[in-house]
Amino acid sequence: MDFQSILQFFSTISLSSTAIYTSSTIIVCAVLIIALERIFPYKTQEFFREGFFGDLFWYTLVQSYVLSILIFDVLIQWLDSASGLGRLQIVTNWPIWVQLVFFVLVHDCYIYWFHRFQHKNKYLWRIHEAHHSVKDIDWLAGSRSHSLEILVNQTIEFAPMVLLGAPIEVIAWKGVIDATTGMFIHCNIDVRTGWLKYIINGPELHRWHHAHDKDAIDHNFSTKFAFWDYMFGTAFFPQRERKPIGYGLVRALEFPKNYFKQHLYAFRKHERAK
Repeated sequence: MDFQSILQFFSTISLSSTAIYTSSTIIVCAVLIIALERIFPYKTQEFFREGFFGDLFWYTLVQSYVLSILIFDVLIQWLDSASGLGRLQIVTNWPIWVQLVFFVLVHDCYIYWFHRFQHKNKYLWRIHEAHHSVKDIDWLAGSRSHSLEILVNQTIEFAPMVLLGAPIEVIAWKGVIDATTGMFIHCNIDVRTGWLKYIINGPELHRWHHAHDKDAIDHNFSTKFAFWDYMFGTAFFPQRERKPIGYGLVRALEFPKNYFKQHLYAFRKHERAK
């Protein structure tokens, strides 16, 4: 496997056809979701809501670029050099679609349990609460995640793909699936998926994960496939028609608005139990 081509793709050095197609797909999906948010909004809210520019510049552009270099150029390259697993090309000859289905399913199961554990563990919650600090959920809200959370999750996500010999096309399109589903499940679109909500995750389920409503707290941990929540008893969807009373952290007034302060806030002292 040409490991250098992977590094080049994720550090945006390579302008290969794969990079062009995948980048174009993400941009087109973003434009489409933004347009649908304006035409069929679930909740009336400002496009340039609080924290919009910080989420776009610091989290989406700067943090994603820096972490992609750290994860692929440093961590995964070291793991590949130390183990030599990438040279075995274990899954390289599998059909592309089989590899994609395999890695999407396995990672989605992992992220469900890790996400659920983050809500129960006071230390892991500290690097996850930044994601829940967004007060207006929209297509960009999913990008706000502490760099340590991304570092852990994306290393665990992409390292096995590289070490098992997945080609650049599989890794790149897996990234596209991550990006587009992240925008979709957080979008401010009045989506009604009917019976599909028991299989595919979407905004009608995930918005309740961010809601203040007491009966919705600690539910709907799934990212791509909603059936994890139904299988493991954490699904929530209100029977009667109602909307969340609000989004964000319950103590949101204490959460910093500056990107760097948001990161440092995760390392504040834990309060003693009264």
